[in-house]
Amino acid sequence: MKHNMFKSERCVIVGGADIRDYKRIREYLQKDDFVIFCDSGLKHLDSLGAAPSLLIGDWDSHENPHMDVETITLPVAKDDTDTVYAMREGVRRGFRNFLLIGVIGARLDHTLVNAYVLTALENRGCRGMIVDDYSEMELISSHAGTDGVCHPGSAQVEDRYPFFSLIALEGEATGVTIKNAKFCINDAVVGPDYQYATSNEVISGKTAEITVCNGRLLLIKITE
Repeated sequence: MKHNMFKSERCVIVGGADIRDYKRIREYLQKDDFVIFCDSGLKHLDSLGAAPSLLIGDWDSHENPHMDVETITLPVAKDDTDTVYAMREGVRRGFRNFLLIGVIGARLDHTLVNAYVLTALENRGCRGMIVDDYSEMELISSHAGTDGVCHPGSAQVEDRYPFFSLIALEGEATGVTIKNAKFCINDAVVGPDYQYATSNEVISGKTAEITVCNGRLLLIKITE
């Protein structure tokens, strides 16, 4: 399957943001996924066709279904959102690969918090991807090797994606290079105060190559 970015068992977190194109989202799901439904994410249960492995919620936006599935009930007053708690629980259970769906929606506050779940996962040695009706989101990050040297992060974007953007979520990313795209840059700086690396296009028949020498950027690949 073209969307199978992970080889091992994966934790899927389902939030309560709206999903319009269930057929597209179902293409990302795998049979051996460990699926956590968060509170109102249960509204997607039938349309996704994914069996829940764990239910988590404070049940303020969806009634507790009292299913024959492991359930964690949270207090309404808490520091973590249901989605963030689900991420922590997945990491605690040993998962290192995560897919988040139903987490990008009309509530900007929840959308931003959920986007930063990718950084929280990476800081814990995990990989994550967010998929919504329009895009795929993942991080490109440099990392320190066992030799103590900072190694660049890299990613590729195939020409089947109409557009892609790089967003600085935290601080400046330096040594940013984009090749095989309509707008190429070399050894550039992308920071939160000047987000110019948006709505780029892959050259037809090519694969865009992105390198970040120092720092971290959010890569958003537009799928339609």
